[in-house]
Amino acid sequence: MRIVFMGTPDFSVPILEALVTAGHQVVGVVTQPDKPKGRGKAVLMTPVKEKALELGLSVYQPIKVRAQESVDLLRGLKPDVMVVAAFGQILPKSVLEIPPLGCVNVHSSLLPRYRGAAPIQWVIINGEKETGVTTMMMDEGLDTGDVLEKVVVPIEPDETGGSLHDKLSHAGARLILSTLEKLENGTAVRIPQTDEDTCYAKMLNKAMGDIDWSMSAVSIERLVRGLSPWPGTYTHWNGKTLKIWKARVVEEKDGLPERTASASAGKQPDSRERTDRAAFGQVVHVDRSSLLVKTGDGILALLELQPEGKKRMETDAFLRGYQVEEGTVFERS
Repeated sequence: MRIVFMGTPDFSVPILEALVTAGHQVVGVVTQPDKPKGRGKAVLMTPVKEKALELGLSVYQPIKVRAQESVDLLRGLKPDVMVVAAFGQILPKSVLEIPPLGCVNVHSSLLPRYRGAAPIQWVIINGEKETGVTTMMMDEGLDTGDVLEKVVVPIEPDETGGSLHDKLSHAGARLILSTLEKLENGTAVRIPQTDEDTCYAKMLNKAMGDIDWSMSAVSIERLVRGLSPWPGTYTHWNGKTLKIWKARVVEEKDGLPERTASASAGKQPDSRERTDRAAFGQVVHVDRSSLLVKTGDGILALLELQPEGKKRMETDAFLRGYQVEEGTVFERS
């Protein structure tokens, strides 16, 4: 088939590779314009552009795909179908009508449950047990077109936004080949979406990672995993940012370590009393290898941290270089 592929980030790359490997004729690759990144503001190619050039494909980077010159260019490529995966621009009717077999979107969730920009991260944050990939016929709405096929992907207990991203990207690469085969031979079944039980997976931003310690330990742990590796979660300590890369909920059955007291120190409150009295975000226990923090509901063990300007490290390494005492309070901005 003659295919125009539209995509921009890393998620899209395996899907593009699968189309080429399967023998489809990718007549053009459309991706977002290159942008300056990093401290040096060097202009970097999008991941899709980099892979497309490696594969010897023609690349187009319209500022606005709805502009008439862009529409004319796409029409001139005479695609049988357009495959879209995380392109980053909404396609107008004038583009959607170009290919005779339509525009097929590879969406990183089980539609219609999670529509929007960041379904991969939100399914983890919201505590879902499974997600998946959907191929759908695109219309002028936001992820509202008819569903063609789905594949379910389980969410593991230690799943992060990064690990799930990679699983779904490769699942999407396999699914699009199945969908295109059915479109080509006329066996594809279109299933209209409903708006029932739909969540909007809003775009991520760095402010989301500022931990609110009044949330439950379960919710914070999910947030840490969902926002890893970007935008990441963090707290504030001694006036500086402390990133939290990994955490674990302390279960009731685990209990809390007792404070060691000298004979002359008198009676010390037990671990439950200390925890009950603690403020949200307060360190309730620290030893050579563990750092436990009180939340709005439950205790969170911090397992991997990154002080401002330093590399990420496991808690035992962090505590060898930084002194944290019981009673320390981690704060929000």
